[in-house]
Amino acid sequence: MRDDDNIRAIASIDPDYMGFIFYKGSSRHVSMATPNLPSSIKKVGVFVNASYDTIVEKINTHNLQAVQLHGEETPEFCKSLQGHNVEIIKVFSIKNAFNFDTLSPYESVCDFYLFDTKGPLSGGNGYCFDWSVLENYPSTKPYFLSGGIGLENLDQLQEFKTSVAATYCHAVDVNSKFEVSPAKKNKESLEKFKHLL
Repeated sequence: MRDDDNIRAIASIDPDYMGFIFYKGSSRHVSMATPNLPSSIKKVGVFVNASYDTIVEKINTHNLQAVQLHGEETPEFCKSLQGHNVEIIKVFSIKNAFNFDTLSPYESVCDFYLFDTKGPLSGGNGYCFDWSVLENYPSTKPYFLSGGIGLENLDQLQEFKTSVAATYCHAVDVNSKFEVSPAKKNKESLEKFKHLL
């Protein structure tokens, strides 16, 4: 999110989280101040291999309640952020398979995992990965399901919600499929998605 009017419009449908991308390589990059949100909506800063100092500065400047780490952040790096009163969401990319052993070092240093589609971009690739991979999820840590999810996936999501793979699915993360332009979302489509989900 980036445009104040659009942010207010989307906030009116009360999502649980709203993301602000602080990665300069993204077409959705936020470089200005961000507005305060209703207390029911957690403000998430999205980062890709940012420095500790940069992330802490953004947490304080933008009053972030969560950070989403899309890069090669180590478990030690995640641990260093634990004292800043934010939820730590560590992102892992999946295509058609995933080595879940990768998660073990992160179990105690983040609050959530986020599983996104492996593609050319750090996020926002616009298509889904094979969700059946999550049938082998070995953890009890809640996770976000992400990666090219749109209205056309509602039937697939309803089916997924009844599967073993969805046992620890905490949230569905949506982005590119609801955009009218980079960082600007279609309120009506999001409202319909939330209502039908």
